[in-house]
Amino acid sequence: MSDHVFGQLRDAVVSGAYRPGDTLPGERELAAAFAVNRHAVREALRRLQQLGLVLVSQGGATRVLDWRVHAGLDLALYLVRSGDVLPVDTLVRDMLEMRACIGIDAARLCAERADAATRETVTRAAQEYAGLAPDLPRMAEANIALWRHVVRGSGNTAYLLGFNSLVAGALAVGRVPPERRAAELLDVAGHRRLAEAVAAGRGTAAADQARALLTAALTPTTPPGRECRA
Repeated sequence: MSDHVFGQLRDAVVSGAYRPGDTLPGERELAAAFAVNRHAVREALRRLQQLGLVLVSQGGATRVLDWRVHAGLDLALYLVRSGDVLPVDTLVRDMLEMRACIGIDAARLCAERADAATRETVTRAAQEYAGLAPDLPRMAEANIALWRHVVRGSGNTAYLLGFNSLVAGALAVGRVPPERRAAELLDVAGHRRLAEAVAAGRGTAAADQARALLTAALTPTTPPGRECRA
């Protein structure tokens, strides 16, 4: 019951049916409208507040917040898991741009900071990745594993948490159709160059190669063929 109330109110706030500053109906009214008990309503409101969608005043009104100001990536994850999306036409592009920003600098830092064991792990992951070509779905999974090693090797906890948000629930990194990222995924040589730069400790080269890989899906191109660049 709480899930139903939460989902309906979440969608109403995100879609603009309730605008920032609006006051939601009281618990009793919501319970009657959804034919649930007030405990279910309170639980739904608590979850909405955790997402940054409303502000619940003790004993007072529940006011709608502007999700563009108060919400985080967890809102997008909730929506993806429920089969909904943010009312933003460019959400996939935006997530891929964020992934690129994190990945480019994480690659540089990994090359500069990683220990020998991490460098070996990145090299091995790139080799395993190359062996999966041209199976795009399997390459997409291996791609996440490779980048997780790179981001962890960067030593930047904020980057790691951001990366986790992007791949948890398979957001832009996982659920974007592999065909959309074919130019990136099939660039086996590019992934090898990335691993080589990390292994050699060449930060600038690692960042440049990461940029070439991670921005490929953001550049309109004609559909690539299935042949890999070895």
